Amino acid sequence: MNEPLRGKEYAEFIRRIRLGDERAADDLIRLYEPEVRLEVRALLRLRDSRLRRVFDSMDICQSIMVDFFLRAAVGEFDLDEPSQLIRLLVGMARNRLAERVRFHQRHRRDVRRIDVNDTEEWAIPSQAETPSEVISRRELLALFRGRLSVEEQEVADLRSQGHDWATVARELGGTPEGRRKQLARAVARVGLELGLDSVVG
Repeated sequence: MNEPLRGKEYAEFIRRIRLGDERAADDLIRLYEPEVRLEVRALLRLRDSRLRRVFDSMDICQSIMVDFFLRAAVGEFDLDEPSQLIRLLVGMARNRLAERVRFHQRHRRDVRRIDVNDTEEWAIPSQAETPSEVISRRELLALFRGRLSVEEQEVADLRSQGHDWATVARELGGTPEGRRKQLARAVARVGLELGLDSVVG
């Protein structure tokens, strides 16, 4: 596994992520995806070994990496320490897997009742190609930002420049918590508008 970034190197990495840097996004995957995949595989084993026939750890990891990149680039997260980033990514993976399991159980029988040899029963309904699969991360980020209101863009700009929520509130008015919630709601709304279910939750 690659060595995690530390100190100034980590701070510069987060700064590049917030600027929507493509190479930083590639570094994110290279450095942190292996650990997240291990967590997903462990969760699949703990829940039910048959789930591994339904869910792919790589698919879940790619989903949350797109999620993280977009949300970090518009300033939703505070990630001062490498340990915070790992905890966030692992937590996102756990939530995403739980969402997928709930979705599957709504559309299919309980996994404990499924015949492991019945491949049709295990199939997940195919989904239309998402924007993240047909355009670059930079284009996706531009599309995402373009859906924000002027005020929401101002919040995102200040956050992507590294300002804390207190500074955002001081510059734009309101409270730090109010501005944080405003951006979180905007991210969820735009994710739904673009059909990026990975951005919501």
